[in-house]
Amino acid sequence: MMRIEPVSETSLIVYLGEQIDTQLTQRIGLLAKYLKDTFPRALIEVIPAYTSLFVQYHPRLVSYSALYKAITHYAPQLTQVLSDAPSGKLITLPVYYDHEVGPDLPSLAELHGLTTEQVIVHHSEPTYTVCAIGFAPGFAFLASVDQRIATPRHAEPRQKIPAGSVGIANEQTAVYPADSPGGWQIIGNCPKPLYSPEQDPMSPFNVGDRVKFMPIGRDQFIQQGGSVWPHWK
Repeated sequence: MMRIEPVSETSLIVYLGEQIDTQLTQRIGLLAKYLKDTFPRALIEVIPAYTSLFVQYHPRLVSYSALYKAITHYAPQLTQVLSDAPSGKLITLPVYYDHEVGPDLPSLAELHGLTTEQVIVHHSEPTYTVCAIGFAPGFAFLASVDQRIATPRHAEPRQKIPAGSVGIANEQTAVYPADSPGGWQIIGNCPKPLYSPEQDPMSPFNVGDRVKFMPIGRDQFIQQGGSVWPHWK
């Protein structure tokens, strides 16, 4: 059931559900596109999340009531539009799964009673959906991982996670686009650069895109620009 709530005098949030759902992600993406197309000059930011859409607007160019009316008018069309909507683009990312770039791979496998090879298969077989982008520029939250490898974050985050690190946090997975602190379970590394402010677009990800991980060996990883991070803390 859709719910619209004001956040401030210049922003509102639209709630479309209560839990992660790839169809919900599509609806949120479609609503975001509709609002951008309908109010191209009046919106400052339109930010999709797992179950909601944040909208910041210029109050001199559009009112809360006008946005509310537009959203509620479009809402009944979302289910029908969804059935005809094309899926987002497919992005294939190479990943080197190994303890030297994924220090949590052995312990995660042991926790679930699996071999590291089984963890790699369970992680790389699904096609994931980009459900939200945030935390850091180009950081795409992907859902959902196989329940057999879903694992909570570390209680204490690491001081530094190198760019390209592939992690798991509960039912989510993601690739760190830049060096940063982080508490996700790191199981591998992607040598492909995923964020650059000098490029257009700066990141390959959009909400609704699909992501597939392709396991590669160490030699391929190094040849594609990957490097081993020796200072895990």
